[in-house]
Amino acid sequence: MKNFAGKTAVVTGAASGIGLALAEKLARENMQVVMADVEEESLEVAVEDLRKYQLPVSGVVADVLVEESIQNLFARAKAEYGNIHMLCSNAGVGANPGDKAIWEVDKNEWDWVMGVNYQGVLHGFQTFIPHMIEHGEESHLMTTVSAAGLLSGDGTYGVSKHAVLALTEGVNWDLHLHGANISVSVLCPGFVDTNIDKSERNRPGHLSQSRGPAVEAEINPVASLLRRGKKPSEIADIAFDAINEEVFYILTHPLYDELLRDRFDKILSRKPLALPSAEERAQFMAKFFALRDDGESF
Repeated sequence: MKNFAGKTAVVTGAASGIGLALAEKLARENMQVVMADVEEESLEVAVEDLRKYQLPVSGVVADVLVEESIQNLFARAKAEYGNIHMLCSNAGVGANPGDKAIWEVDKNEWDWVMGVNYQGVLHGFQTFIPHMIEHGEESHLMTTVSAAGLLSGDGTYGVSKHAVLALTEGVNWDLHLHGANISVSVLCPGFVDTNIDKSERNRPGHLSQSRGPAVEAEINPVASLLRRGKKPSEIADIAFDAINEEVFYILTHPLYDELLRDRFDKILSRKPLALPSAEERAQFMAKFFALRDDGESF
């Protein structure tokens, strides 16, 4: 996508973190931005803060877990601005069911994580893509996948992000086959200084955990790593440049390149998977979490 000025973007999860940084970046590039989030109060504050800089933004409360809510977001955005040219499917939740193995995680946890992280993106595609195809103007779709969607492990969160990656790759292929004037990208950051470790604040009551300790307490150790991550504004700058250059896989953290090479080398080796020992895992973690000489953030 090359032309941004005067066009309309919709950003989900826009009240904080990467979503807020994306909304501000796109607005500063002269796009009209509809900011969507499930947290009404935080969204109102974020919209007002950006309007202080005379940026063309508006807010719509939306819960990506609910298909009708996404349809309402689309209707509100279209009614206010007309044609919509960009959808940034950024809303997501972080989840860590503690020491539970994947097969031990209860249904409510799966329904919440997959509902927000995967179904929320699918709802957006199903709602916005037909409109973009119909108006035919240059448009773009970007999903926030995370590095967890490229690497193995990471429990329910990793599963949901792998699903989003596969979904977005499939959508990109189908749009190409249909000759649609819509480009696509997947944003795959590592640790970013956001509040995703506090996702429990937005868990709906009907999907509360049916057993086990509170997830919030289990996620907290991740907070120190997030705080040492890149700033959302840096991610937004990288993402914007990549969209302008029509990059599909937006890899914001060079620190992860070695991990990606190792993963795909193992796949292509066609050899039995040798899982690392406890000592090897400890050595790897020490190497990975040591700050690089170039100052690369987690």
